[in-house]
Amino acid sequence: MQSELQQPTQNPFTCQISQADWKENKDLITCSHSNLILEKKRVGIRKGGRLIKQPVRELPGAEERHSSRQCRFAKADFLPGGGGREVPLDGQSRQKMDPDISLLFQCPSPKGITEAQVRAELSPLYDRRPLPGDRARIETAWVARRQQSPWLFDGAKFRLHSVQLEGDILTFCLGLTCYKDFVGTNLADAAGQLQERGREDLGNSQAYLAEPLGVGAMLHTADDKFVFLRRSQCVGEAPGKIDIPGGHPEPQVVMGDAALEGPVRHQDLPGESVVKELFCSVLREIQDEVNLPLPTLSSPMLLGIARNETSAGRCSAEFYIRCSLSSEQVRRHYAIGGPEAQESTSIIFVDREDVLTMEQSGDFWKELCPSAKGAIELYRGVMGTCQ
Repeated sequence: MQSELQQPTQNPFTCQISQADWKENKDLITCSHSNLILEKKRVGIRKGGRLIKQPVRELPGAEERHSSRQCRFAKADFLPGGGGREVPLDGQSRQKMDPDISLLFQCPSPKGITEAQVRAELSPLYDRRPLPGDRARIETAWVARRQQSPWLFDGAKFRLHSVQLEGDILTFCLGLTCYKDFVGTNLADAAGQLQERGREDLGNSQAYLAEPLGVGAMLHTADDKFVFLRRSQCVGEAPGKIDIPGGHPEPQVVMGDAALEGPVRHQDLPGESVVKELFCSVLREIQDEVNLPLPTLSSPMLLGIARNETSAGRCSAEFYIRCSLSSEQVRRHYAIGGPEAQESTSIIFVDREDVLTMEQSGDFWKELCPSAKGAIELYRGVMGTCQ
């Protein structure tokens, strides 16, 4: 009801890699499709830029995907430090995935990933690669966007370069970017061309894109419903669509008062503080958008990372959060309004069972933002059968 106010194999697998990209990335190579990182010492390169590694996880349809220009590697067990892996989706899930989204990472545990299991590595190496003349193009796109939506403002954001899973520890490899660059790259009409050039130049379709990391929450009430919001017309993306509570982790929050003294720098952002902000930011968004008191919210559990393919693959970390209030109590808090009440026009509650069985052909699904679709898919894949 809705209411509104395969097993791993040990076979070798070969993929293509350019000699230029091999030299450019030095000790590490990044798969442009999965954003997983491989160590050179764990792979071997042969004539013609042919790469072989063993063992790997052979996913359904791997040969077809890796013969295309979209991906240069199988999703391997090997990551920096050894033993890392990305948990593959089953073939049925891949076949049914909505084209608006893809999943970069899905938590292997049905309990999700806790804050204590997450690390953050900040480096300029994980920033967007600039192109000659792109600053002028970004400025032009930003001015045009601001004319349409004058309430938009620029600000520093974390840029997701890749993730690494080693044992039960997940590391976010992060650079810095800004919302203006996001508008001028991921949201630009030329985003597809930037992706193609990234593939050709660096073997990484996302290299020239801003890629700001977002966060979202599958918010579960005490009476077994999930919270969705109807977005207002005064938002920068997907006006009028249905979304989950969410936003961005903020580098300025990590820096505190130091952010007033100058630009945000990688060296001023300790990894532990960045991880704390990643988990706290999603709680803050719920407080601001739904007006719920912090004591009513559980500690966030990371479900995974989804890509919004309508904005050139921009990533969002999706969390599961339990609320101790009933849907009616949540509705009353929402009606009072929080600091970001203007971002939505109504609140919607969907029974958990309906979330689990929601069809992509249904009217409700068609109204969802890609971020909400990705969060639902991750929740169903991680926790859907165990709660």
